[in-house]
Amino acid sequence: MDLSTGMQKMSVGQQPVGRGRGVACLTCKGICSGFQPHSWRKACVLCKCSQEDHAPSSDSEDDRKMGRLLTDSRYAHLTTKVKGGDGLRVYKRNRMIITHPVVSRKDPTFNTITYDWAPPGLTQKLAILYMELLPEEKRPVTGTEGALYRRRQLMRQLPVYDQDAAQCHRMSEAEATAMTLFVKSYKQEALGVGEKNGKKSSEEQQESRPTANGTLGDCCKKSPYHCDRCGDLAAEDGPVVYAEQAGYERLWHPTCFVCAECGEALVDLVYFWKDGVLLCGRHYCQRGRPRCAGCDELIFTEDYQRGADGLAWHKDHFCCWECGQSLSTQCSCNLAKSPLKRGQRRPFKDHYCKAVVHCPVSDEIPQALDSHSSTLPFYLRLMVLCDFPLMG
Repeated sequence: MDLSTGMQKMSVGQQPVGRGRGVACLTCKGICSGFQPHSWRKACVLCKCSQEDHAPSSDSEDDRKMGRLLTDSRYAHLTTKVKGGDGLRVYKRNRMIITHPVVSRKDPTFNTITYDWAPPGLTQKLAILYMELLPEEKRPVTGTEGALYRRRQLMRQLPVYDQDAAQCHRMSEAEATAMTLFVKSYKQEALGVGEKNGKKSSEEQQESRPTANGTLGDCCKKSPYHCDRCGDLAAEDGPVVYAEQAGYERLWHPTCFVCAECGEALVDLVYFWKDGVLLCGRHYCQRGRPRCAGCDELIFTEDYQRGADGLAWHKDHFCCWECGQSLSTQCSCNLAKSPLKRGQRRPFKDHYCKAVVHCPVSDEIPQALDSHSSTLPFYLRLMVLCDFPLMG
């Protein structure tokens, strides 16, 4: 079996008109005629599913976003300048192609599997083992659900509007300056990503320890290393993941290298280290700044709205989806076909967590949305449908 790795050739073109306008919804399954972006919500005005549910990005867009994230960090070597791109850098995404010979009566043929992303710097044995450890539905094989899952996680975990003020809606100069400082800080202090080869100190070389910075390496057969998340012993000669800022003595199984908040695998091994835990970009940023529940962007002003449920909002985004009226008072929209009787529930499906939230006007306490879903605009829709104001 042959294995070869290479970098996808990058090209920089114009952004798609309307940021994915017309792309089919992955949640509505044909009900939505195509993505029609809201002016400031990260959602479709037709089906009200999120931009992420339509997955409107492309490889080139994702590589530009990753290039922007890694630029001006210690991982800038994982990017490359684009010819004629006016200094723009893009991600040197590592792809992997595995070729299996197929024996037949006729001339030999080959079955080729292409991965949209693979950890760089691995031997053939470790590269294959790493992919086999992942759930089949999450393996980024080109053209499969796994590749789509990776793309959606790139959008979810590393929103472009968490990196670039130009991607945010009507941000003032003071807010843009504050965001620039925030981004610069996390690039220097918290950002980590898997590397092809890391430097070792002389002491580490004597101990034959693997490299750091999220690097994957062989676990020594005689070393009783335990996974920092599950506590189990790392498999002999198996791939393990290290995070530089966590220290060389800590490691993770590939499937345990996940965000401490949402539990999702850290996409492309990009992690943020804060308060002794691994976080994805989204949840790292949310620990530093409030996130607007309406537009999903970080808030860089102290003049914002805080609802009775604890969610944060830009003041001009604290409004009904349908009529735009402020939710400081009860919304005048009457979208419910019939009023709820006391004790009844109105189920509401959260497209990300598949959770059911109970109507807050019932006798039962509503199920609290976790940090993975509380930033979504769908919570606002629930309140509007229940004619229930978000202010206490």
